[in-house]
Amino acid sequence: MMSNEVVEYLKKNYDRNLESLKEFLSIPSVSTDPGHQEDVKDAASFVLNYLKKSGFKKTEVIETEGHPLVFAEWLGAGEDAPTMLFYGHYDVQPAEPLEQWKSKPFEADIREGRIYARGASDDKGQVFMHLAVLEAFLQTHGELPINVKVCIEGEEEIGSEHLYNLLQKRKEQFNADFAVISDSGMVKTGQPTILYGLKGFTGLEFTLTGPDNDLHSGIYGGAIKNPAMAMSHLLSSLKNEEEVVTIDGFYDDVEALDEEERKLIKEAPSEDFKLSTGAPEVISEKGYTAQEHTMARPTLEINGLYSGYQGEGTKTIIPSFATAKLTCRLVPGQDPQTIQDLLVRHLEEHVPAGVNLEIKREALSAKAYKVNPDHPLMQIAAKSYQESFDKDVVFVRMGGSIPVVEWIDSIYNMPIVLLGFGTPEDRLHSPNESFPLNNYEKGMETIVHFISNVKMS
Repeated sequence: MMSNEVVEYLKKNYDRNLESLKEFLSIPSVSTDPGHQEDVKDAASFVLNYLKKSGFKKTEVIETEGHPLVFAEWLGAGEDAPTMLFYGHYDVQPAEPLEQWKSKPFEADIREGRIYARGASDDKGQVFMHLAVLEAFLQTHGELPINVKVCIEGEEEIGSEHLYNLLQKRKEQFNADFAVISDSGMVKTGQPTILYGLKGFTGLEFTLTGPDNDLHSGIYGGAIKNPAMAMSHLLSSLKNEEEVVTIDGFYDDVEALDEEERKLIKEAPSEDFKLSTGAPEVISEKGYTAQEHTMARPTLEINGLYSGYQGEGTKTIIPSFATAKLTCRLVPGQDPQTIQDLLVRHLEEHVPAGVNLEIKREALSAKAYKVNPDHPLMQIAAKSYQESFDKDVVFVRMGGSIPVVEWIDSIYNMPIVLLGFGTPEDRLHSPNESFPLNNYEKGMETIVHFISNVKMS
């Protein structure tokens, strides 16, 4: 079979591919830092050159007002064959704090069965797996079983600022029958996982201001409203002690979590949140388990809070302001703009007397995404995982958000397969990010089987 020959090629070229991955990981393509602008371009060049050497005849670097996007296509399978759009990103998070790394973040180090480097899991490692598989098909057979378009961007870690407009402007160029994204993970190491749903999100930042400068708390305490205290009252009005959001209308459009989905969530391996996080207690929305709450129910969280004196010791003041950052993770049925409007209305209606309210809306938002686990492509993915990992998959939804998923869905109305190979131990966005080499190898086999199985379906 074609897939067996490709898998054998990948095994024979394992060391060479691993060195190429190390080269990719050595490029500090930190998209948020202007000082790494040339490094980001170097990472785009790496992807472009790899695709050219693999056998892609049509490749292009698409410049944006920010960082470039790499596009390639191979349409030699003909009009009757399906076309896959593969999306990934080559930019990475900053590596700081550097002193917490056990090895240099941009010099890949292999130890205890893992490759350590910034981007090893998110998302260079998973992107490279697809690149290596496409190269293996083209080098062993001179062709791919299906038509393939490749879209690798350099702005995912800063919100994919220019991608949405680009996808709309070049709709025909990026159009396909389905999309594949590997920017997610498994519920636990060695457990193949089909991610069939993602949460949407929206948020805002708001500030309460009182006096025009910090005041002596002895002289003015009791006469001037303390913005920090007002902030605590306002924040406590957003959610009760049963983790139920108390904003009017927040749950109005929420898609109900039916018994079939609750069964899927219950069957998935459950994370020991106390063990994995170090928190003293696990909480959840009244009427739902913690797994159900994180995967399939909307949430509201305080992401940042600042007011008053932050140094050592005591400074007896009434601070002049207090600031909070909020985000909501949304589920199918909820509209980000509507939820943001409800947040604003609630804050305006509940702001305590004696302070002024200033609101800064989060510009980037996304709707939730969900595909039926019984969709043929989901079942092909499940079969492909099983062939490589020799274990049945579990189907889960995730509390995180990948805006490009919702964008591809809304612009192209195509199904999206989330082939994730990361693990909970990968430490995404943190020092000592890593990726398990076992998943790296078996993940490539899974991608080979998936592409071959789609051809045969």
